[in-house]
Amino acid sequence: MTGGAGFIGSFLVDELVKKGKRVRVLDNFEAQVHQGRIPSYLNPHAELVRADVRDRGAVKKALTGVTHVVHLAARVGVGQANYQIRDYMDVNVGGMATLLDIIVNEKTDIEKIVMTASMTSYGEGMYSCRSHGKYKMHIRPEEQLKKRQWNFFCPKCRKKLDPVPTDEDTIFENKGIYALSKQTQEEMLFSIGSLYNIPAVSLRLFNVYGPRQSLSNPYTGVSAIFISRLRNNVSPVVFEDGLQSRDFVSVHDVIGAILLSMKKTSANFIPINIGSGIPTGIADLAKTLSRLLGMKIPPMVINEGRKGDIRHCFADISRAKKLLGWEPKISFHDGLKELVEWSLYQKPTDLFEKAVSELSSKKLLIKHDH
Repeated sequence: MTGGAGFIGSFLVDELVKKGKRVRVLDNFEAQVHQGRIPSYLNPHAELVRADVRDRGAVKKALTGVTHVVHLAARVGVGQANYQIRDYMDVNVGGMATLLDIIVNEKTDIEKIVMTASMTSYGEGMYSCRSHGKYKMHIRPEEQLKKRQWNFFCPKCRKKLDPVPTDEDTIFENKGIYALSKQTQEEMLFSIGSLYNIPAVSLRLFNVYGPRQSLSNPYTGVSAIFISRLRNNVSPVVFEDGLQSRDFVSVHDVIGAILLSMKKTSANFIPINIGSGIPTGIADLAKTLSRLLGMKIPPMVINEGRKGDIRHCFADISRAKKLLGWEPKISFHDGLKELVEWSLYQKPTDLFEKAVSELSSKKLLIKHDH
């Protein structure tokens, strides 16, 4: 398993070890995520290879005797990727290229490869007009965001469009390096898997949250960023008007999907959405986290935008139900409660302002018309 010491990977390791499986983890303990330390939660019963996924010799050695690969190693940071371009593409695309090159050209026993793709590759989700049907909208142009016009309107009747579930046949619209790198990973996997008859599965994850998500990484999931702010007694900053929504899915449900995809053949060479299927407003998320922490710190809704941000995207999970027999079991309230309780025993370093300063210096924040 690549990236097996990370947020999702470590939980998957625990479950596989619990099932009596032999597990080998390859991880480089990325400083931005792990601060250079091996996490205390890493399961001692898994074999650890400390190396970079681009290190051909280390990856080749790690694959010895392995039958199933779960590829999780990746740089994760939607905004940051747009100015650390070479690093993100090198790790995400180069890492996948290294893995596949070894599997194709060296003697291995690989029977299946599972990877995690990303909902960011869709860009905007699907929308609907009650009178004129469904639309796939483009990323909002900068000129629209400068005017603080956050919503989409029907091209025919100009009524406000409603977000609807986004399925796997939705056309990708990549407006960012991270999204492009994940799409490229998926295409590489399916291409090589098909050519060499190696079963492959790509799970398109929506917004995963849960314990072990770094509270000191300002480029990670929004729930962890908000908790870090609240634990430091400052308001979570919410861009736009706070009514934009995302689809939050518990890490435990994601692990269930990965385990099913490892053993079932019905999802081979088919991309599958893994989300809750329920949209949650970002300002509402901040308020809920504050309440669960026993605080009365409201979010700071700043009515300002960021280039490339989407308004709404939530998953159509009917394919996951049909092909994997999977559906989420953890309610949003219970999942957030677990995350909050775990966070109380962590030291959160709030680096949000530093991250925003970087985005500003790279001209990725919108300068609004007044």
